[in-house]
Amino acid sequence: MKDVNLTVRQAKNQDQKAFNDLFNFHWDYLYKHLLKKTGNSQMAEEISIITFARAFDRISTFDEAFEFKTWLLTISKNIHLDQLRRDRKKVSIKTMSNTTDLQNLTTENHPSPEDILITYENLESLKNHIKSLSDDYRKVISYRFFMGLSYNEICNKMNQPINTVKVKIMRAKLLLNKKINDGA
Repeated sequence: MKDVNLTVRQAKNQDQKAFNDLFNFHWDYLYKHLLKKTGNSQMAEEISIITFARAFDRISTFDEAFEFKTWLLTISKNIHLDQLRRDRKKVSIKTMSNTTDLQNLTTENHPSPEDILITYENLESLKNHIKSLSDDYRKVISYRFFMGLSYNEICNKMNQPINTVKVKIMRAKLLLNKKINDGA
């Protein structure tokens, strides 16, 4: 890469090629760092994708007095810590709920009419949120989660590099999550 600081400034001006250059230049370094840290290739890939999505969403806050890759490492460290905290909470909640599993067994097998209605309403709401996404994001969500296509299959359908597809899926999921949580 010619000059990382110049590329960052271009990315701050929403230059898509600059985003791609930063992503391609730093991907291997970040992924390998996370792979060593987590020992899990799937988790390292997921955290890397989330890190780039978060960094690109907040590129305007980056201080060029620091190295861009150091900033990425800091973001990835925070994401990893958040995941570890969430996983610990899930384990403790699961342990607490094991005693009630037997009590709920009979009701879980046969949902009530109210449960069916709530599920239908939630599904309709989700469909509306997905429809409000841009065309590219709607496509990647549909390909990945409704059609069950692999990243490579999506790359072929959209004629885009795999890293671009991964970032689009992550951004689409983040936007969808924000819309659902905001009730937009």
